Amino acid sequence: MADNTQSTAPLIEGGIEPIPTPDGPTEVIETPYEIGQDNISAARPVAYDIHNPVFLISAATILVFVVAAAFFGTTLEPFFTHLRDWLTGNLGWFFLTAGNIFVLLCLVLIVTPLGNVRLGGPDATADYSLTGWFAMLFAAGMGIGLMFYGVGEPMTHFTTSLAGPTIENGVRTDWAPLGGAAGDMQGAARLGMAATIFHWGLHPWAIYAVVALALALFSYNKGLPLTMRSVFYPILGERVWGWPGHVIDVLSVFATLFGLATSLGIGAEQATAGLNFLFDIPATTATKIVLIVFITAIATCSVVLGMDKGVKILSEVNMSLAVLLLLFVIAVGPTAAILSGFFSNLLAYAEYLPALSNPFGREDTNFMSGWTAFYWAWWISWSPFVGMFIARVSRGRTVRQFLIAVLIVPSLISVLWMTALGGTAINQYMEGFRGVADSALELQLFQMLGQLPLYQLTSLIAIVLVIVFFTTSSDSGSLVVDTISAGGKVHAPIPQRVFWCSFEGLVALVLMLVGGLTALQAMAVSTGLPFTFVLLGAVYAIIVGLRGELRQTS
Repeated sequence: MADNTQSTAPLIEGGIEPIPTPDGPTEVIETPYEIGQDNISAARPVAYDIHNPVFLISAATILVFVVAAAFFGTTLEPFFTHLRDWLTGNLGWFFLTAGNIFVLLCLVLIVTPLGNVRLGGPDATADYSLTGWFAMLFAAGMGIGLMFYGVGEPMTHFTTSLAGPTIENGVRTDWAPLGGAAGDMQGAARLGMAATIFHWGLHPWAIYAVVALALALFSYNKGLPLTMRSVFYPILGERVWGWPGHVIDVLSVFATLFGLATSLGIGAEQATAGLNFLFDIPATTATKIVLIVFITAIATCSVVLGMDKGVKILSEVNMSLAVLLLLFVIAVGPTAAILSGFFSNLLAYAEYLPALSNPFGREDTNFMSGWTAFYWAWWISWSPFVGMFIARVSRGRTVRQFLIAVLIVPSLISVLWMTALGGTAINQYMEGFRGVADSALELQLFQMLGQLPLYQLTSLIAIVLVIVFFTTSSDSGSLVVDTISAGGKVHAPIPQRVFWCSFEGLVALVLMLVGGLTALQAMAVSTGLPFTFVLLGAVYAIIVGLRGELRQTS
């Protein structure tokens, strides 16, 4: 996920980053609202500058949740299991339908005159070179998810497809996507990779694109603060600065924080498995707790040091390690199969895309609800965080350029990553090695690397990648949450970012203790659900906003 949301724009008094003036005629929205006008602040004993309703409601609600979860302990685990299963089982169609709407919006904007609108005004120039912009989109596309699921998901879909459907009392109980490919290894590999790419391709990046486009449009073209509530000005008017806007921002805080907490929990699971595999350190809850505390402490230090001295350096090292790991697997793994598989997997994705994205009449209900619905909710919960990052680096691009790049570049990177790591594991299975398939999801990456040369070094690199991926995401995520809860100020006092960074670790820690990965997934789905309605509202606002821009330039 994104690893750098800082801006180099100059600041004005109060830690407010000024919105750049549009270049050329745009439909600027005139409003008496000023950034931070509803804030309360103090310099001592602890500096703070917070948006009163948003910060207090968000922090108090999350604190009550943490205390309640800690008090009731493991008795909540059945509740989280039921919550996740009910939401994904009963509302899976809603998540899939929403995802399809986001993809269709992006495709329509690409091929219609609305795609000609330039973010920042018709005379705006890009803030970054094309190469630099692509590199930052690449950074936004990498994260703990690709590390955790890069091997495990293709292998899981492959083996369940190979086993085929299982019927009990007239109901399918298997987890194979669509109809499976019973007994057909090549068919199962194609379907398994297509299902994986479906979860990491156009749909999730369309979710990010909707948020990023909405934020960029209403900030750079309309002159409003870079917050989610600004997107709803066409719908709510001046009421967006009141309680309706407060609700939108609170939902943004919840979605981002619980999405990050889920990623932290997943990262702790995988790092623990890697340490056990490599150094025989016990894969216990205590180890996971230590890792969460350790990762949160590193992230907090990077918050204090700032982006240039802290997370920026870590990000550069991390991206280099990720590229080296990818190139290593391609070079020493089944190179020809990986390179040819990249294209054949794209074809398989295109072939199965209509069926995989169909929200109704599915027989593969376990796959649709347990995998796709959860993924869509998780991506949606991350969307305020990654969307704001993408918006910040995309001023000066046309909507068409923006959408093509945001959808295509990260999707292709994800396809290459999944093909290299997952394809290597599937190739090992076909050659007789069953260690990956027989291992827990969080251990499968290390089992795959264990069959390649220098596995001790590459496994260590993988552990470091997991830890630093979350460190960079946590720092940037803390900035986004703090910006929202500070009324749009992007450089509020450091103690506030430390507060949110610590809260992310605390929430992940409590959820891990009371329900493990199930609890983390349940909260990601729970916060992703209401924010889906926010994104659907943003779809309407984007169309209205872009039509206004066309009128100004016609």
